[in-house]
Amino acid sequence: MTAILDERPATAPDAAPAPARRRGRLPGDPTPQEYLARVCRVDHAGEYGAKRIYEGQIAVMGRGRHGRMLRHMAAQELEHLRYFEEQIVRRRVRPTLLQPFWHVAGFLLGAGTALLGERAAMACTVAVEEVIDGHYAAQLERLGPEEQELKDSITRFQAEEVEHRDLGLAHGAEQAPAYPLLSAAIRAGTRAAIGVAERV
Repeated sequence: MTAILDERPATAPDAAPAPARRRGRLPGDPTPQEYLARVCRVDHAGEYGAKRIYEGQIAVMGRGRHGRMLRHMAAQELEHLRYFEEQIVRRRVRPTLLQPFWHVAGFLLGAGTALLGERAAMACTVAVEEVIDGHYAAQLERLGPEEQELKDSITRFQAEEVEHRDLGLAHGAEQAPAYPLLSAAIRAGTRAAIGVAERV
């Protein structure tokens, strides 16, 4: 009996990583609390940026045939933003330090694409909302049942972002000049903004 016990390693080779696997986390992954803080921070930043994009588009196109639609989408983004403003206060989450940058960059992106034409503005909407749709889908997959109220809100916001994307497509986004290049550049910039806002 003693000989058999002595031959066994003092610690199983995979004993240390086991708790991380049981929690569904890998070394270096954020804790659940850190992840929730990232969710609130990045979603607040994203909705703020979206509001500024539509404000930029409205400044250029607000009196045109798309003005009413743009104001409808901007009103929904403002509702999303107010929800995440409440979340960062209630959960004591620090907003992104780059909000002054989003304030300027979002407006310039909206106004700049609108100045390129109505279809370019719609292409901007489609590109941004496609990224946000995937971003929200990843959050919904990761958030647990203990955050059901947050998940319900994100689900509703995601559906409205998809509505914005579909409106952009219906109003000629894919006919914008150099659509593949414009769309790819805006999607890449949006993804980069999400990655930075989660942490900074």
